[in-house]
Amino acid sequence: MSKGRIRVLALGLIRDGDRLFLSQGYDAVKQQSFYRALGGGVDFGETSEQALHREFKEELQAELTNIHYLGCLESIFTFKGKQGHEVIQLYQCDFVDRQFYKVEQLSFVEGNRKKAAMWVDISRFESGELILVPDGFMEYVR
Repeated sequence: MSKGRIRVLALGLIRDGDRLFLSQGYDAVKQQSFYRALGGGVDFGETSEQALHREFKEELQAELTNIHYLGCLESIFTFKGKQGHEVIQLYQCDFVDRQFYKVEQLSFVEGNRKKAAMWVDISRFESGELILVPDGFMEYVR
C-alpha cells in the first residue's frame, strides 16, 4: 500500500422522512456519480462536532440542531484512480432553518469546486439505482 494520509471527517446525516440531504460527487475515472452526507475535514485542535458545525456554516450558511453522535466509519476507497483513507465521525442532526427542508437542490462551493446538495429518496439507494458512500453508511439510515 502506498504511503498517504488518513483524513478525519465529520459528516451530518440529515433525514426528513424517507429522504436524506446529500452532496453529489462524480468520479471521472470510474465515470460514476455517487452521494455522500455533507460535512468535511476535522482541523487540528477542534472536535469532530465543532468541525461539523463549521463545515455546514462554511458550505451552506446553515446552523445545526438536535446533534447526536451515531458512530465511526472507516473508509478505504479509490477516487479518480487514487487510493483514499478516511475515518468518519458520523452525527445525526437537523437544520435549524426549516427552509432547508423545502428546497430540492442547493449549489455550494467546497474549496475551488462547485458542488450540489439535494434531498434524495432513500429507496433509490436501497434499490441500487444510486450509490451512497461510504460503505456501511446505510446501516445508520435503517
